[in-house]
Amino acid sequence: MVDITHKNTTLRIATAQAIVKVSKPETIEAIKNDTVPKGNVLAMSKAAGLLGVKRTPDILPDCHPLPIEYTGVEYEMNGLEITILFTVKTIYKTGVEVEAMHGASVVALNMYDMLKPIDKGIEIHAIKLLNKKGGKSDFKNRFRTDIKAAVIVCSDTISAGEKEDKAGKAIIEKLETSNLKVEDYIVIPDELEIIQNKAKAYQEKGIDLVIYTGGTGLSNRDVTPEALIPILDRRIPGIEEAIRNYGQERTPYAMLSRSVAGTIKNTLILALPGSTNGAKESMDAVFPSILHIFGVLRGARHD
Repeated sequence: MVDITHKNTTLRIATAQAIVKVSKPETIEAIKNDTVPKGNVLAMSKAAGLLGVKRTPDILPDCHPLPIEYTGVEYEMNGLEITILFTVKTIYKTGVEVEAMHGASVVALNMYDMLKPIDKGIEIHAIKLLNKKGGKSDFKNRFRTDIKAAVIVCSDTISAGEKEDKAGKAIIEKLETSNLKVEDYIVIPDELEIIQNKAKAYQEKGIDLVIYTGGTGLSNRDVTPEALIPILDRRIPGIEEAIRNYGQERTPYAMLSRSVAGTIKNTLILALPGSTNGAKESMDAVFPSILHIFGVLRGARHD
């Protein structure tokens, strides 16, 4: 199966349809009057669909098992056609469009099975996804991409040339994936005054996003939070919480990191962990959703 461990849990909704076409009006009347020999077609087919949707990963090998938190089945009758509308909801890392289509298919097949003794001309048509919501595709092209970013690596050993930077480069890769322009990338030692001066200088140059990596731990030289917090106009606790929560689900040590998020005027400042995995996971936790902030900061909301 595809690796979804990096994805965020969000509300996912999908609605699919299937159309059952009978060959004579008497079949529709039998359904409406509940005179089909095998029983109540609509109720039993709905029950079959509810059972079937839960078994989707048992039938389709590449589907992830996921919690089905809502299933709705509706019917629309028009002439000789019965349209099945099957809706599935979950709060999970991947979507439910296949589950919705599978559920609609099972409802249609059960209707076929129940109606075939009285109608030999039944057909199943148009099994397809009607709509889906949730996940990153919902936000495609909703965020500003005219954002200038700078990445600052805070590390005594890297600045001294004793170690290679990987965390900063991982951050740059994520920024470029989000179509952001990286204006600058520098390595500095863990010095409080240098950290502060860089943030102020980038803000004055009109940089929209400044991301620090390193210096958020608990050693004596980890002073990035102490440097940045006093110069921030406003903290953004939700971003900090999202980063730590995402990390904690993947490693028990994430709670020891002191990630910081806030603004200096209209510049967003982030301080992320210095480990490569910590930096990657922190970026995965908040991108691209965090880009919504720039529409707000510039007075152009994207509701």
